Amino acid sequence: MISTIDTPHQCHIDWLIKNGVTTMAMVNPEAMLLAQGERAPDGRFEPEENGMFWFVFEELDDVVFWHPRSNRLATLDGRAFALGQDAIWNASTYSFDGHLNIFSDPLDWLRAKRDGCVVLDWTRAFDRLAGAPRVSVDEKVLFLYRRHMHPPQLPELYVLQTNGRAAA
Repeated sequence: MISTIDTPHQCHIDWLIKNGVTTMAMVNPEAMLLAQGERAPDGRFEPEENGMFWFVFEELDDVVFWHPRSNRLATLDGRAFALGQDAIWNASTYSFDGHLNIFSDPLDWLRAKRDGCVVLDWTRAFDRLAGAPRVSVDEKVLFLYRRHMHPPQLPELYVLQTNGRAAA
């Protein structure tokens, strides 16, 4: 992992609470951590001892970093599709007519007690979200959702002619 990972300082915790984030959202399902670094041009996080402070969230196959002041996101390995992506495949997300909530930014996601996700890579949205039975989308990202919720490429279609009849 990264050697500059630490627990959030009191000033960071106070800022989150002031902005409507509960203590439970800070620690559940995994405790938020803190790292110092920068976002590289490829979207990856680069640790730096005297860099800016970023909140750290562990995902199943990656680590996601969020810099609240700039609202920038970065990943450790570039594998994470979304912050909170476990909600996409969790059956309890959809139980009792529940929806997968898609938030526009991590602060809103945290205010909602991590009930949903924040999409990091909209180019993978169709493949990752097409199987979700119900989705609620923050209006700030509705355009992105609609733009990306179709197959990236459909095959070219030809019609076979058999015995003078068209077949498809």
